[in-house]
Amino acid sequence: MGKSKSKKRQRASSSDDTSSSSSESSREKKKLRKLKKKLKKEQKKTEKILKKKLREEKKKLKKRRSNSDSKDSKNDEATADIPIELMEMSKAMAPMTKEEWEQRQSVVRRVMDEETGRYRLIKGDGEVLEEIVSRDRHKQINRQATCADGAFFQAQTLDKKKLL
Repeated sequence: MGKSKSKKRQRASSSDDTSSSSSESSREKKKLRKLKKKLKKEQKKTEKILKKKLREEKKKLKKRRSNSDSKDSKNDEATADIPIELMEMSKAMAPMTKEEWEQRQSVVRRVMDEETGRYRLIKGDGEVLEEIVSRDRHKQINRQATCADGAFFQAQTLDKKKLL
């Protein structure tokens, strides 16, 4: 076995415009990637710092509550120390308790669909419930829905004509 020589890669000469422009664009892309990574790291660091501050403030608040006899005056001071944005962020990040979920699911609202003209029962976060009605009421609902559907269709066609 003999020694194999590795060939070194040579750079393209500056006289070749196409290769230099492509290498410049690839350099710019690499710089952009590095900057994006750096930005993401900084964002993560700031989020960690905010979370850490929030935890510390919560600990302080718990200590104050356990040590204090007069709750009203010290609670006002503790909540004034924590920024509102941090409190909202932590609430949004926290998982929902079973009681909160059940309370949200127990809400049933009646929502009108503009396209069909029908009212639908929506439970909680979006589950559609079926409403049981009599035959006469069903016919009445279909009539109203047909009228609303026609009105919606006419409104859409008039809007399209105005754009033309």
